[in-house]
Amino acid sequence: MGKYVYVYYAGEEDTDAGDNEAYGKWFGALGEKLVDAGNPLGGGGKAVSQGGVMDIQDKPVIGYSIINADSMDEATELAKDCPLVVSKGGAVCVYEALSM
Repeated sequence: MGKYVYVYYAGEEDTDAGDNEAYGKWFGALGEKLVDAGNPLGGGGKAVSQGGVMDIQDKPVIGYSIINADSMDEATELAKDCPLVVSKGGAVCVYEALSM
């Protein structure tokens, strides 16, 4: 079993994490697979690169969570029921957390 990170991105009209009740139900359905529900993130993020610092404007990250799953396929399947995907125009990007 591995750890996977869900990174939540806002859709064009969505600038916040959305309905807390819907997320509570989804987190409940994830059960013991949910390692860390994470936190919503405030707007106004900055991207830092060799070229300097710039505002993040396209699909800003609005939160994250960490789950346990047997595979990337399972992790992405579980993400399909996220309220941001089901009822909003946002997206959930799934990354495997590698051991160091």
